[in-house]
Amino acid sequence: MARIPTREIAERPEGYGGPNLSPVGLELRPHELAGNVYALMANIPPKDNNGLVAGRDAALVIDAGITPEMSARIQETTATLTDRPVRYLVNTTYHGDHTFGNAAFPDEVVIVSSRVNKENMNDLAFEKQVRSGNMYGDAALLDTITEWRRPDLVFDSYAEIDLGGRLVELHHFGPGNGPGDTVVYVPEARAAWTGNFLCHAGIAHMLLQGGPVPYAESLRRMRAALPDLETLVPGHGPMGDAREAVDTLLAYLERLHDDVEASVRAGRSLEETYAACADPWAEGLDRRLVAAIEGYQVPRDRAVQGMLALCRDLHRLNVLATYRLYRAG
Repeated sequence: MARIPTREIAERPEGYGGPNLSPVGLELRPHELAGNVYALMANIPPKDNNGLVAGRDAALVIDAGITPEMSARIQETTATLTDRPVRYLVNTTYHGDHTFGNAAFPDEVVIVSSRVNKENMNDLAFEKQVRSGNMYGDAALLDTITEWRRPDLVFDSYAEIDLGGRLVELHHFGPGNGPGDTVVYVPEARAAWTGNFLCHAGIAHMLLQGGPVPYAESLRRMRAALPDLETLVPGHGPMGDAREAVDTLLAYLERLHDDVEASVRAGRSLEETYAACADPWAEGLDRRLVAAIEGYQVPRDRAVQGMLALCRDLHRLNVLATYRLYRAG
C-alpha cells in the first residue's frame, strides 16, 4: 500500500483551472438548520462556506476564511445571528482558505482541530504558493497574511465541546482530501460541517494528500459513527443529503482505485491513464446537483457549466495524484 504523502501534491494537470477561492464578491447567506445552528453559505460556488453553532453560554464558528478581511466578515455575520460570545473556532482542514483567517479572531477564541491538521500547518510560504493558484487574479490578497495561527487545542479522533445545553462533536475519521480532515457534527440538527472531506453528491472531490483506499475507509468510519446524520454542509458548494453523498463518493473512489491501479500495473503513461480512467462527468452534471446549484447568485447556465468544468478538472487531478502515489508505492 502506498504511503500517504507528507505534503500536498503541487503538480496539476495541463489546462487545469481548479476552484475559485478568491473572497472577492463573496457573501455569506445564513440558513438555520435548528435553533441557533446555522450554515453560512457562500453566494457564489465554489467559494468557502462556514458555520455557526450557539448554545446557552457560548458560540462556535466553523472555519476562518482565507484572509483577515474575510474573517472579519464572518465575525460580523455571526454577530447578527447570536449575542453569545464566540469562544471556539474549528478548522475542518489546514488549508489556507479555511485557516488563514485564524489570526484575525480574538486571542481568547480557542482554535480547535485534529492533531494532524495542526502538524500540517508548518510551511506558510508553501501553503500561500499552493492556494495562490486558485485566486484567479487576486493572489495579492494573500500578501497580508504574515502569520499562520495554529490550533490551540487538538484531538486525535474525537472531542466534544459543550456550549451550554448544546453539545458539538468533533470527529477525525482518517485521511480524505487531506490527512487531518475534521468533521463538526451537531446531533440536535442531524447536520455536519464536513469541510473538504465530503461534498454534495455529484461534485468531484480532491485527493490532494492521500489516496482513494484510505479515503474510502475514512468514509465508512464516518457512516458507522454518524448513523443519524442527514444534512451535510460542505466547505464548498451546496448543502446535500449526507447518505447519498457518502455512497456516491465511495463508488467514485473505488472506481478510481481500480482504474488507476490497473493502468499502473499495465505500465501505461500518465496521458494513457487519463484516457483509460472513466470520467463520471463526461455526459454532464447529475440533475440533482443541477437543481442544488440553481439557487446561487450566478446565472444558471454559467453556474452549471462552471461546476461541470470544475468537476472534470478535479477528476483529472485525482487521476494524476493517484497515479503518482501508486507509481511511487
